[in-house]
Amino acid sequence: MTAEERKVILASSTGTIFEWYDFYLAGALAANISANFFSGVNPTAGFIFTLLSFAAGFAVRPFGALFFGRLGDLIGRKYTFLVTMTIMGVATFVVGLLPGYASIGILAPTAFIACRLLQGLALGGEYGGAATYVAEHSPQGRRGYYTSWIQTTATVGLFLSLVVILGLRLSMSAESFASWGWRVPFLLSILLLGVSIWIRLQLNESPAFKKMKEEGTGSKAPLTEAFGNWKNAKIGLLALFGGTAGQAAVWYCGQFYALFFLTQTLKIDGTTANVLIAMSLLLGTPFFIFFGSLSDKIGRKPIILAGCLIAAVTYFPLFGQIAKVGNPTLAAAVQNVQATVSADPATCGSLFDPVNVRTFTQPCDIARQSLARATIKYEQVNAPAGSPTKVTIGGTEVPVDANFARGIAAAAQAAGYPKPDDAGIANIAKTGMNGQMWALTGLLFILVLYVTMVYGPIAAMLVELFPTRIRYTGMSLPYHIGNGWFGGFLPPISFAIVAATGDIYSGLWYPIIIAMMTFVVGLFFVPETKDRDIFTYEEK
Repeated sequence: MTAEERKVILASSTGTIFEWYDFYLAGALAANISANFFSGVNPTAGFIFTLLSFAAGFAVRPFGALFFGRLGDLIGRKYTFLVTMTIMGVATFVVGLLPGYASIGILAPTAFIACRLLQGLALGGEYGGAATYVAEHSPQGRRGYYTSWIQTTATVGLFLSLVVILGLRLSMSAESFASWGWRVPFLLSILLLGVSIWIRLQLNESPAFKKMKEEGTGSKAPLTEAFGNWKNAKIGLLALFGGTAGQAAVWYCGQFYALFFLTQTLKIDGTTANVLIAMSLLLGTPFFIFFGSLSDKIGRKPIILAGCLIAAVTYFPLFGQIAKVGNPTLAAAVQNVQATVSADPATCGSLFDPVNVRTFTQPCDIARQSLARATIKYEQVNAPAGSPTKVTIGGTEVPVDANFARGIAAAAQAAGYPKPDDAGIANIAKTGMNGQMWALTGLLFILVLYVTMVYGPIAAMLVELFPTRIRYTGMSLPYHIGNGWFGGFLPPISFAIVAATGDIYSGLWYPIIIAMMTFVVGLFFVPETKDRDIFTYEEK
């Protein structure tokens, strides 16, 4: 690797790390954001709205990909991702200054969501530019290795956000952090923005783009050429369904859903959960480079598809083991305590309510919703028409009345469920690491390893699928639809599935189905690209 190539990778990766750091703060500080910007609603609804606000940033990423991808193919890679980085840094800084719901009411969540939308638009243009820029500086046969450094940036950005948050949590009281300390990571982004801009200004335009401009072979209408031409549009669809959708499901399940599973389902305190996730990321990050380099030798497809398949097959046992280690009392109760809701099926509707806006009035629905919120696994039994709703937990019948919530809590605890404040694991800030925490770190590392398999080679594959004249536009859209929609909405959709079924593991069906879809489509329809010369490949 030459000094210039090292400079390209370092500058591109550093700037992208800071962008991901900005973007992931909203997920890592979901509880604090909920308390400050969504305090006007009940805590459960507030958390779900926070998740949806987090997902809103993902929803607009494809639109950012279209807008900035077009600019990148028209005016250049370098200047486009300077613009995206500036938008990201300013929007993140503003979040740190926003007054809370108690001060300005509905304007608080509205302004927060607006900032998330700006971040999503910016990130939609950033990744494609950085990956394309590095790939177009990479020598033939080493593209997987070179671009894998860009693939570490999302995880390193998440790791950096967790480290900053943990440092603040451990350096001040819980009250101070909840009051104002959570804002500091957002405010720090203005410093990171300055450093990132300075680094990016040192770069030259990519040689492939300069050559194309000098020869006058650039596209005058990248959007039309990329998606109005069926041959190119078909490549985009295959890249989405046979690559980025499954990659995104595995990525977000292994990192964000795992974090939310620890805190929301297993009731592990936020500091401990963040430390465990951060340690697993630290152990797993070098494998992005390993699998990216390996893809130069054996191909992109075998590694990406193997990661999707292995993840889909092992998610249920892995998360089951995480529950057994993280909250053994809860895991045992889920397996051993029988809870049933017996009712006339005509009185039982769908509980799918990802935004928590529905009001349930039928006793059957009220009972099932209350059991799901209490993390009590139940089975619905169809009773004869006209039968009243009957709930039993561990053989004890609980009347469905005004005291139902207290009744199910008492019956569940008597049958073996833990108390609400019993997480089954010590607070790492008070006790340090122990065998239980090391075991959890090992299980979380396996999830991160799957992430590195699917994500390490994906940038090289996407770059190689599209010709230079539409590369920025062509690769950005399937990447951001996959990661923005299939991945970004994974936490709220999975938790809505859990709430609707009462089974703490049922949310895993979402990433499993998406990963298996990608395995099948990728296996039969996506070409292997590792030997493709991106400087000469110009299929239209």
